[in-house]
Amino acid sequence: MATENASALPPPSAWIVRHASVLRAGATVLDVACGGGCHVRWLHQRGYKVFAVDRNADALSGLQALADVRIADLEAGPWPYRDQTFDAVVVTHYLWRPLLPRIVQAVAPGGFLLYETFALGQASLGKPSNPEFLLRPGELLDAVRPALRVLAFEDGFVEAPHPAYVQRIAAVRETANAQAADRYNLPI
Repeated sequence: MATENASALPPPSAWIVRHASVLRAGATVLDVACGGGCHVRWLHQRGYKVFAVDRNADALSGLQALADVRIADLEAGPWPYRDQTFDAVVVTHYLWRPLLPRIVQAVAPGGFLLYETFALGQASLGKPSNPEFLLRPGELLDAVRPALRVLAFEDGFVEAPHPAYVQRIAAVRETANAQAADRYNLPI
């Protein structure tokens, strides 16, 4: 895939925009499988320190000035961030089940996971249609609990921005000294 012009990128996910409002100024955010970087750009514009990883070097080439960019084969190579954690981890339109535990581990204490991808039923509408890339009912909930507290979850059909079957989750890794709901204006 050729480098995408920023103006040709889709807008950021409304789910990510809504739930990113809880992030503190200057937060570190990892965008997993970031593609052309619509979320990287949006997060960077809001002053977050953004880390981006994707297996496609061409997709990442336009993001070098905006983020700490890493090229890694997320499905065959080692996790590029080792034990590093982030104030938020963002994932959209990507599912590789063996990576789910690592994604959850990458959420720092007090940090958030904002995840949105396709679910079973999507094959009736088009791509992706392979069940390996479609979440089963409640699968995202099972992937984050008990490590993270679920703040919001949706599983079903949406009309916008295009018809799709999706699962979405916003979750927090609570800290021992404070409940996340007490420290943030959480959108529930």
